[in-house]
Amino acid sequence: MNSAVVGLIAFFLLFLGYKYYGGLIERKVVRPDDSKKTPAHRLYDGQDYSPGKKSLLFGHHFSSIAGAAPIIGPVVAVYNFGWGLGAVWIVVGAIFMGAVHDYLSLMVSVRNDGNSMADVAGKVMGKKSKKMFAIFMWITLVLIITVFGWVAAKTLATKPEIVLPTFLLLPIAMLFGFAVYRLNVPVSVGTISAILLLLGSIYLGYKVPILLPFALKTNMILWFTALMGYALVASVLPVWLLLQPRDYLSTFVLFIGLAVGIAGLLVTHPEINAPVFTGVMSGQGPVWPTLMVLIACGAISGFHSIVSGGTTSKQLDKESDGRVIGYGGMIMESVLAFIALLAVSAGLFWNPPAGMEQFGFRTLFEQKGWIVAFGTGYGRFVEPFIGISLGTLFAMTMLKTFIMTSLDTSTRLARFIFTETFGENSNILKNKWVASFISILPAFILGVTGSWQGIWTLFGASNQLIAALSLIVVSAYLIGVKKPAKYTLIPAGIMLITTIVALLYKIYSDLILAPEPKYFIVLVALVILYLAIVMMREARDIFFNKKINVENNM
Repeated sequence: MNSAVVGLIAFFLLFLGYKYYGGLIERKVVRPDDSKKTPAHRLYDGQDYSPGKKSLLFGHHFSSIAGAAPIIGPVVAVYNFGWGLGAVWIVVGAIFMGAVHDYLSLMVSVRNDGNSMADVAGKVMGKKSKKMFAIFMWITLVLIITVFGWVAAKTLATKPEIVLPTFLLLPIAMLFGFAVYRLNVPVSVGTISAILLLLGSIYLGYKVPILLPFALKTNMILWFTALMGYALVASVLPVWLLLQPRDYLSTFVLFIGLAVGIAGLLVTHPEINAPVFTGVMSGQGPVWPTLMVLIACGAISGFHSIVSGGTTSKQLDKESDGRVIGYGGMIMESVLAFIALLAVSAGLFWNPPAGMEQFGFRTLFEQKGWIVAFGTGYGRFVEPFIGISLGTLFAMTMLKTFIMTSLDTSTRLARFIFTETFGENSNILKNKWVASFISILPAFILGVTGSWQGIWTLFGASNQLIAALSLIVVSAYLIGVKKPAKYTLIPAGIMLITTIVALLYKIYSDLILAPEPKYFIVLVALVILYLAIVMMREARDIFFNKKINVENNM
């Protein structure tokens, strides 16, 4: 099947989803009112609460939610199950579940002073739900900081060409933010100047690679330590100085990457040679629920609700911006996920012909990992424009840029959740440096000891569980303010059942099927299941009794 045709159909359907279903959610549920002051204005502090220009805030939100997940998920899904079902789930899941989840999580947070989903859960479901939800969200963020930090460190250690563009982006972004917000330089002028500097930094990195003179393992630990220090400092800087402009510029890197990738897809239009479907079982488990968990952020992700209710809701300038940023951000992420799916299913070979073995997807995936597989497939797409080698480097630089944005945004979010949960009666724990350090420390320990690798497989399911729980909280809130909740209740039920089955299978496989039982992983899975059961019980009481006391400001 022609990859360009498949891609165009998917992109058109995603556009229709944004226009019509997103419009329906806006009219029926949100009903934005720009006469209401958002928390960014009412609670302005110049630090975390600060109104952002729509284009800049879209850049921050999209850069933060994207990260590596919408690329790794589709790549791993194609390897295990073929491309067909993954393509369908990316489109359907994004339109009817993921984008609704992101948009309504954002707007419910905006209507509640920019507080997190855990705080909203406390209002509609009780303090017990708030505490448990918040602790689980915080643990998830610590794991995200660890893994993204380690992946970034490994990439810096093994691909010295991306060191300079990675770190030069930071001063470029800060200069851009200062110019736009303090010197009132037009956004268009600042954007063009910053993008030219950023492209120059990519070329400079290509010409001047930075390789530390130590063993690979030592280099990785050094880079990881530096990145943890960076995340600590970046998480407490004013959002207008680094977070907004850096994420905005990162989005342009992605837009350029997507535009060149789509253009390459239309020019080369290779046939999809990966199988549509490889079977109901894989090394990861049965097609359901495994496929949905593997695709993760490409269709729906609980991490997005943490971002929506963490940083984005504190920067929304007016309510009518919410649909573009919340719903639109998820749709754009699904476009990225679909490009990743096509890059490995059409840009590479499932069974490479003689002389093309270096472009065999399964060989690249098994021997060099998903990053190289995606980068190489993307490089073959854009070969007519910039060549395979430079195209592969650009793809990996693009990916690395988004890992960095998710890294420090996750640290800032972990700080928010920690202070909301544990800082109410303690000035020390309210301190932003202390709260950020407490979030960074366990991530640093897990990273340098390698302990995170044993339990990260659970967090695909736990990420989807957060999405299900966030949808339950939003549904309870909508019932409380007498707004239609069917748009969130149905996705909540589907994702809740999916994640519970995924966790039960994980427990079964690691306890019964594994050569040696993995007791620690099983214990963590049981803790996550306990959280889900408690939240379900709380939700049951709420939904059946309909005793939800919230301010009707939705």
